[in-house]
Amino acid sequence: MLDTPEAVVEALRENHERPHGLARTVTAEELVETAESFEKPETLVTALLELMTAYEFTGEHRKSPVVFARILKLWDTTPESFSPYEAHQVFWRFKWVTTSLLQVPEMPLASIGGWIDQMRSRYEAADHAVQPVAAMRYHLAHHTGTGVADAYDLWATRSRTELSDCEACETRHHAWHHLAEGDDTAALAVWQPVLDREQGCTEEPQMSQARALLPLLRAGRADEARSHHLTGYRKVRGTTGMQAEVGYHLEFCAHSRNEGRGLEILAENRPLFEAKGAPLDHLHFLTGTEVFLARLVDAGHDDTAVAGPPGRAWTVAELLTHVRAEAEPLAAAFDTRNGTTAVGDRRRARLALAPVLDEPLPLGLRATVARTAQAGAAPASPAPARTAIPDDFATLVREARRLARDGHPSDDRLWTRVATMLADATEPYDSTLGPEDLLAAELAEHRAQQLWFEDRHTAGVAELDTAERHFTRLNMPWHALAAKARSRAWTAAPASRDGDGTAPDRASIQAELDEMLHEADKLLAASPFDSAPLGEAEAAFATELRAERVLSYLSLHYSVAFAAHQELSAALSHVGEDQEGTGDVDNLAERFERSVDTLCSEAARLGYPHQAANARQFRADLLARRGAFADAEQELRAALQEIESADRPWRRPRPSIQLAQLLLAQDRPQEAADLLHSAIADAVAHDDPTLPLGPTYLLLGHAATHLDDANGAVRHLSEAAARFDQADDAESAIEARLQLADVLARSGRQADAVAVLESALVDAPPTVDGRMLAQGRLTLGRGLRDLEEYLPAAEELLRLADTVAGWPEEDRGGVLTLVAAEAATTLALAGRWEAADTAYERALAAHAEAPNPPLVTLMMREFARLTLQTRDSEGTEAALEHLARADAVLAALPSGEEDFAAWYERGENHYRRARVLAEAGRFDEALPEAEAAIAAHDEGGERGELPRAEAVRIAALIEGNGLDRAAEAITRLTEAMARCHQAGHPEAAEVLDALRQDLRTR
Repeated sequence: MLDTPEAVVEALRENHERPHGLARTVTAEELVETAESFEKPETLVTALLELMTAYEFTGEHRKSPVVFARILKLWDTTPESFSPYEAHQVFWRFKWVTTSLLQVPEMPLASIGGWIDQMRSRYEAADHAVQPVAAMRYHLAHHTGTGVADAYDLWATRSRTELSDCEACETRHHAWHHLAEGDDTAALAVWQPVLDREQGCTEEPQMSQARALLPLLRAGRADEARSHHLTGYRKVRGTTGMQAEVGYHLEFCAHSRNEGRGLEILAENRPLFEAKGAPLDHLHFLTGTEVFLARLVDAGHDDTAVAGPPGRAWTVAELLTHVRAEAEPLAAAFDTRNGTTAVGDRRRARLALAPVLDEPLPLGLRATVARTAQAGAAPASPAPARTAIPDDFATLVREARRLARDGHPSDDRLWTRVATMLADATEPYDSTLGPEDLLAAELAEHRAQQLWFEDRHTAGVAELDTAERHFTRLNMPWHALAAKARSRAWTAAPASRDGDGTAPDRASIQAELDEMLHEADKLLAASPFDSAPLGEAEAAFATELRAERVLSYLSLHYSVAFAAHQELSAALSHVGEDQEGTGDVDNLAERFERSVDTLCSEAARLGYPHQAANARQFRADLLARRGAFADAEQELRAALQEIESADRPWRRPRPSIQLAQLLLAQDRPQEAADLLHSAIADAVAHDDPTLPLGPTYLLLGHAATHLDDANGAVRHLSEAAARFDQADDAESAIEARLQLADVLARSGRQADAVAVLESALVDAPPTVDGRMLAQGRLTLGRGLRDLEEYLPAAEELLRLADTVAGWPEEDRGGVLTLVAAEAATTLALAGRWEAADTAYERALAAHAEAPNPPLVTLMMREFARLTLQTRDSEGTEAALEHLARADAVLAALPSGEEDFAAWYERGENHYRRARVLAEAGRFDEALPEAEAAIAAHDEGGERGELPRAEAVRIAALIEGNGLDRAAEAITRLTEAMARCHQAGHPEAAEVLDALRQDLRTR
């Protein structure tokens, strides 16, 4: 019941703890109405200040000045009703009112100027320095575009006062001034303390992060822009008081070519279209939205579905029209009020900018709404083709055949164009290209290759069978034999996306391929490579007929080697599982080596040494599986040399990637990274659309991680995730993002990691390994906790605990204990003690089934610490009870079966008990506990030195401050300092010395 002023004040205190939003604002309005019914104006003052805060931080700038007028009237009539804090707030909030008035185009400039004059008068009357007044005059000048330089000088040259905006906010305004002057370099230099989180407040760094995105992109600092987008957007998402910043993030998506991400942001912020309490901020939101939508229209996505104002469905084109119709009159209203074109000019400048980046900047995020339209919500655009595609059909076909003979990857684009032109043909077929069935067979082979790269082997085999039938009818036995051999070899490959799960009959495949080798021998005797064409189709190849036949012959031997590789790989895996079948392995190994030797010798004899590189890759793979890394490396380097001697640089990427994998396994990451960069450069230079870039960037990420290059790892893993998205490989994409999040978390960028994980774990595909997902959710929970978002962290950990509880007992192990313990601690940090106690008991129950002593004792120590801090009614005894339970956990361990540092756990229990007792003023009991902690950590040798030094510090504090025995404490510290120096811990020695000097001084 809110029937007393005290009850209203308590309700105001509770409301103040709620997050800003409609619920908090409505409650604040209701409490003002209640406070008006009391005779005590003190309650109304507090309620009005709370309401003004709610309006300020939810973007209700039209209402804020009205509330302040009431506060000012109370200040003038009953100043004694204001506490010292509230009196300070009266002068502080003059600034809020000025910026609120600027937000409303209906408010005349004369009124705003008059308000600033009144602010100056009141500041001077109260003997306050007027630097904040100069700041308000600058904001007015900046907004209108008149007298900016002079106003800036008057503000920037004055010293800060206690009523100045916080340092972080003033830094933002200084940087924004330089940006408006066109000086990105100066702006970013000024912004650095905020962007580095050296300065901050409730609004920072998220406001600066949003506004610095484009300058960072323009400066080529894309890694920083990515990070600030990830962390900054989480802070402004769905917040009406930050709608301008949401607009800047949308603008960033347009300029970094992240259209799918932009669509997701719009979907998450639909209410902002109706948040019009701060018209200037709303204009910034609309302008950022318009920049983004215009980018989509330019990319041809007019009809893509997009989230707009609630109540109807929108396409990009419709929403763009709607946004322009609202934004243009709003900008004009400000310019009319101001008598200048400054607001409209800034809006037009934003709209006129071309995208900053030519290629999409990988963010490491999964744009979950990017598939809402067939257009795919404009995913990353493919790289432009480097290969010229002839317009003439006959020239196009001949060029595609030439590139195919050379094994050049860009033949893929040409064959695709051939198929399109053939389907749309309006002119007679050119008979000089050979029979139409020949082209049909070649296109079937091309489709088969595309299907292979898509891991659709069954469909690929069907296309090869079609090609074989065509070649047979055309009396092209070499081509038919090659197509048939590839078809049978592909059948030996592991199950594919479109397979039925049936294991291949490798013995039958082997017999068929052996028969084809006999056919080739007979064919070679009857129709040598240099003999005349066997029909009209072969005649179409003219002088290239020999090359066509030779390549078909080598393709047959390649297929035999490929199938032998598949058979031996499967057999080795089987032997690895049950150690049986070694005789079969020996036979298969002999067959494999024979097929590889034949391919290598025939390729060299016939003048195509680069064909042997394929065989060497097979051999290197099997050598690496057996641990013969040096031999495998030798094979791959020989393969690269053969490719070089054949002048086929476009064939380097795959053996280079394989060699990089081998080097990574040998802890040679720099060599691996160099090879991977070269492989990507070759693929780009030679227009290879078939190279699996997702796995390649993933390997680069691993190499960068091994090189301790966190920024490089983030960049490459983000790129890998984006490439997997483009390949529709959801499982690999989420695995890349989980690795990315792990790198971010380990490098201290928890906010970035949380943003990536929140995106990656939404609707994770069921095929992803459950333990991997669990690790991701654990990392997410810990990241949220590190960001002090305790309640969301606890919710994540509780969901994970429920998931782990459903695992089979043999898989669960101590994982449930770990997760339940972390959930309990996090709930305690969130102040949800009832739920925390329940999770605490769950952790103990899990520990009883699968012991995890370090985690359980850590949980108990944390409960002791937090109980003392936040559960005053329970006090010291409750904290000591938790520590007694931690001692009991250690005491219950069987003797000699400790697989963890029991000395450390005992030492930490004593250390925490010493602190609890010292907090309670029980110093005589606390000192023995601190000394017991020192003794326990002594048992740890070198590993115990740092926790021992901390225990010494606490002992000295208890001894010197609590027991008034400073001399003994100084002696203790002196001895410990010498020990720290001897152990190589100078930082710990400095901490102890600082305390020693303090005790000496006192």
